[in-house]
Amino acid sequence: MGHSEPEIKGFLKARRAALDPAELGLPDGVVRRRVRGLRREEVAQLAGISVDYYTRIEQGRAPAVSDSVVDGLARALRLTPSEHTYLRNITLPRRRAGEPDFDPRPRVRPEIQQLLNAMDGTVPAYVYGPAMDILAWNTLGTRLGIDYAAIPEERRNGPLLVFLDPRLREIHPNWAEVADDTVAGLRAETGRHPGSSRVCRVTHELLDRSEEFRRRWEAQAVQERTRGVKRFRHPEAGELVLRFEAFVLPADPGQMLCTYTADEGSATAEALKVLAGAAAVA
Repeated sequence: MGHSEPEIKGFLKARRAALDPAELGLPDGVVRRRVRGLRREEVAQLAGISVDYYTRIEQGRAPAVSDSVVDGLARALRLTPSEHTYLRNITLPRRRAGEPDFDPRPRVRPEIQQLLNAMDGTVPAYVYGPAMDILAWNTLGTRLGIDYAAIPEERRNGPLLVFLDPRLREIHPNWAEVADDTVAGLRAETGRHPGSSRVCRVTHELLDRSEEFRRRWEAQAVQERTRGVKRFRHPEAGELVLRFEAFVLPADPGQMLCTYTADEGSATAEALKVLAGAAAVA
């Protein structure tokens, strides 16, 4: 199960359309451009490959694309590092016929859960898996907004919650920004796990059920944010401003530890202490 051909076609067409030929020093040509951006032959020339080969790549008909060709396309299309990685992943050979079409949900090692618990007094923390599934958390993490233990395992997923659970719009005052980041992150997951049935199921459900997701998905943005600032609106503690960091867990493929910290001495730091105390009493 996969959607490599439409992924490749949609991504390359969107990146071609996003470039201004004039900025790259390309002439308008004898025949005026009918559409925005670069033509296929221009991308092929910039990447150092034939037009026929580029066309087969864009249509998902090239069986294997070498690293050097991917690198050439990345330079030609001015891809960011995240977009470059995504292109490399979606042009890898697909899952072979006969291989199992399911993804067992990863389990978090007890040692990682112990780490989450050790941070419980001051640092909300979570472990995310493929497709941005929420695999583990500490108690303070649930105090920020949602009790994940009360949600069926299949629905414990970042994108599904952001777009289909109205509570997330209440929790995040900058919901639109969170939504943009979520879609870009899910697209990066699509590239990282191109044969994943779980990634496909999450993506297709959201395409079917959420116009706001569909509009963002079609924009073809790819960006992995591993650090930044996130805002939360809490019914008791008010607005919280937290810095997040995401760490890949090398011994646990596909898993990422995400922590949230408040600036020392800030109102948010004091509010977290209150929330941690309430969690301990609960």
